[in-house]
Amino acid sequence: MSLLTALSVSASGLAAQRTRAELLVENMANSETTRTPEGGPYKRKDAVFSSAPQGSPFSAAFQKEMGYYSNGVEVSDIYVDQSDPVKRYQPGHPDADSSGYVAYPKMNPAEDMVDLMAATRGYDANVSAMSAVKDMIQKSIDLLK
Repeated sequence: MSLLTALSVSASGLAAQRTRAELLVENMANSETTRTPEGGPYKRKDAVFSSAPQGSPFSAAFQKEMGYYSNGVEVSDIYVDQSDPVKRYQPGHPDADSSGYVAYPKMNPAEDMVDLMAATRGYDANVSAMSAVKDMIQKSIDLLK
């Protein structure tokens, strides 16, 4: 694997973890949202990662001929939680049903916070890997002087 390919793999990890973090923050921000344009309470979202080939089209053709591939990660899907909402008795609420219950998103703030910390650590790990590759490239350039 070339150093530039290693940068590409880490960059794909950065993008995927950024998307995951954005979804988790959106979930936390909408944890009390009872009305959405689609109707009903907000539904929790999560990123689904999958392996993805890295590099330019030329690089992909070259790697195919050489018999080695480099895979990174991509967000292949955004999972929307379809579980039933949590019902709270609040008869004065504008979104209350005829029984006085309001449907709230089914979320666990502690779980989302832990997931956000994991996404942040994954992002930081990719930044560290990119920094190490950058240092290796710089040392290689210095050796060629």
